[in-house]
Amino acid sequence: MRNKSVAVDYGMIVIGTVLMSMGIKNIFDPANMVTGGVTGAAIIFKQIWNVPLWLSNTLLNIPLFIAAFKIMGWTFIKRTLFATVMLSVALYVIPDGSFMQDDLFLSALFGGIIGGVGIGLVFLARATTGGTDMLAALIQKRMKHYTIAQIMQVLDGLIVLVGASVFGILYALIAIFTVSKISDGLIEGLKFSKQAYIISDHHQEIADAILKEMSRGVTGMTARGMYSNSEKNMLFCVVSKKEIVQLRELVSCFDPRAFVIVSDVREVFGEGFIEY
Repeated sequence: MRNKSVAVDYGMIVIGTVLMSMGIKNIFDPANMVTGGVTGAAIIFKQIWNVPLWLSNTLLNIPLFIAAFKIMGWTFIKRTLFATVMLSVALYVIPDGSFMQDDLFLSALFGGIIGGVGIGLVFLARATTGGTDMLAALIQKRMKHYTIAQIMQVLDGLIVLVGASVFGILYALIAIFTVSKISDGLIEGLKFSKQAYIISDHHQEIADAILKEMSRGVTGMTARGMYSNSEKNMLFCVVSKKEIVQLRELVSCFDPRAFVIVSDVREVFGEGFIEY
């Protein structure tokens, strides 16, 4: 099982780096769009000194690998080394060409989506592609209240500002924002659910209906209304987004005056939702 999990991780790294290289070489580079990171710096070097993207990506990562090895050890480095090599190989192998032609907005949008999915897959495999990805992971070890993608957004923004005197900045910022949101969504989960708190005098009938008609678990809790100083029975349950309408209708059938609170849930692990 462990070997299978490792194989899946490395497969995700390969797919992720290929997607990233496509976004860099076939969308951002033809549009002269500096989107931050080592690859953004590589685009500047290519335009000014005609240095190949794969070569700049390789050379600029050497000092970061030395720092990462000292701080995070070989376990972290070996996956990141593989991902960085794969990105450089993909940048070398993938043929030149432009997917979006001269449309800068579409280049920023679709380049951000493709790059965000690629980076997200690499992060999910517990690796980075070096560059600001690795630097962000190192910083996140000290600043755990920020996500890696959020730190990357700041670092990439600084690099974009450096390249702003050479290229435009507006569409690059759109691309960075898109990459950050897409990669964050993959890392933190895209399977949103809904949680509901229900306070009603008909709590038993509502709970039975949720269990039987919706096949969802429900938890009963005792609460106290501070205005009336009386005990209330409160139900708590989690359902999928498409089931929230059915839940509201079900509650309304038993008690139109029930007090219901509904909010978003990022991820739910367990039976009926995401399996571990």
